[in-house]
Amino acid sequence: MRAQRITAEALGTGLLLATVIGSGIMGERLAGGNVALALLGNTLATGAILVVLITSLGPISGAHFNPAVSTVFALRRELSPGELVSYVLAQIAGGIAGVLIAHGMFDEPLLQLSTKARSGPAQWLSEAVAAFGLVLTIVLTLRTKPAAVAASVGLYITAAYWFTASTSFANPAVTLARALSDTFAGIRPVDVVPFIVAQLVGAMAAMIICHWLVRPRVGA
Repeated sequence: MRAQRITAEALGTGLLLATVIGSGIMGERLAGGNVALALLGNTLATGAILVVLITSLGPISGAHFNPAVSTVFALRRELSPGELVSYVLAQIAGGIAGVLIAHGMFDEPLLQLSTKARSGPAQWLSEAVAAFGLVLTIVLTLRTKPAAVAASVGLYITAAYWFTASTSFANPAVTLARALSDTFAGIRPVDVVPFIVAQLVGAMAAMIICHWLVRPRVGA
């Protein structure tokens, strides 16, 4: 079953990136220079595909599609160290494949490096907040209403595209893959590491807060 789980993670992350990059290209081409309209198209497609992917692949692998989420589950002892490494490698490989597929679908050069600057304290804080909210959403919804995780994550990312200055990458694999696309959704390679650090900080903070929120209270 491990091979199926790893494949599901690669497949899901690939389809997610194909959607993020593809909808960004389509949105920019059709919006006639209206960046807000292009972002809206990018947002709606990404939120929608997350609901579909988590619903369909969640029963197989847990539908993490995100090294930060997988790290949290490993620290909660719901993934072994070996599974964590396999998940992360599959997510990164799947994400890169998804970017290449999106480029191919839109007749873009397959191999690219982004020139889109996304840097500075506001961007880093935004990524920490985005990852914090994502992990909080996943962990608490899994505890209270597991059937609602897909919709909750899709809605959270849809909202976070607009309330964070970074448009909510919230995912190290997505960040790495988007550095390979000089399109609407890209990020310069030089900006990748600070984004990933901020995402991991936000994810760990959410894990700690979730543990405190739901731990049994003495005498309760």
